[in-house]
Amino acid sequence: MSSNDPGRDYIAVNRAWWDERASLHAGPGSGYDLDGFRLHPDRLGRVETDEVGDVAGKRLLHLQCHIGTDTLSWASRGAVVTGVDFSPPALAIARGLARDLGQADRARFVESDVYRLPDVLTGEFDVVFASWGAIGWLPDVGRWFRVAAHFAAPGGFVYLADGHPTAFVFNDDAATPADLRVTYPYFTTREPLVYVGPEVAGSYAVPDAATLHNATHEWIHPLAAIAQAAIDAGLTIELLHEHAEIPWRMFPFLEPGEDGLYRLPDGMPSIPLAFSLRARKPAR
Repeated sequence: MSSNDPGRDYIAVNRAWWDERASLHAGPGSGYDLDGFRLHPDRLGRVETDEVGDVAGKRLLHLQCHIGTDTLSWASRGAVVTGVDFSPPALAIARGLARDLGQADRARFVESDVYRLPDVLTGEFDVVFASWGAIGWLPDVGRWFRVAAHFAAPGGFVYLADGHPTAFVFNDDAATPADLRVTYPYFTTREPLVYVGPEVAGSYAVPDAATLHNATHEWIHPLAAIAQAAIDAGLTIELLHEHAEIPWRMFPFLEPGEDGLYRLPDGMPSIPLAFSLRARKPAR
């Protein structure tokens, strides 16, 4: 990995990675388990469920929705949803899932990268939502919040849950807690962190898959920058929580709980693994 090599255009690099993973995530043996999802279309976790609250009858915009499982989970809870992603293969899968679930009338999917979304989508939403692996793919978290705030209806809110930037500074291949070392910058760098080769081959949902596009461009955004970006976008922060649990095995030694979240082993000094933020747009 290099922290000062911009490589090719980051959108093209990252889109190629996600385009290839979409079919893997929809296929057999994937952690997404779409056959199971069709039987029980609700994959939302405790954190986002508690903090977003009841969405029945609300308009919900899901940024960076990938293949739409969370988007359609909100639809199953009564929201009228719009999912946005820059990957055409991912959106094709999401639309097919919506048809399979009989949700095509209350779920639409729009192709766009987040920054260009105001050019292709109109309307206001009661909830603008993104979670778990969203903002690290983008260089400017301030711009992300400006777009999110643009689509939030007056009185509505923006909700973001993601991995904690403190945890991202450590090497994610640490086999034991003693192997953790500070490897990556905490503060956002102008150039992306460029990952190439085995560390981004395969997929988090299908680890052993053979893949052709094995490069990503990513950024770390410190927690203060995330909170300030929400404030600068004209939003009022209602909650900012740090969590000792996360929905994926960020480090190999994390231990799964019955709630599907991963935690540090008992006896290890605590660090935050995830954060969540809800910020409301002032009513007119």
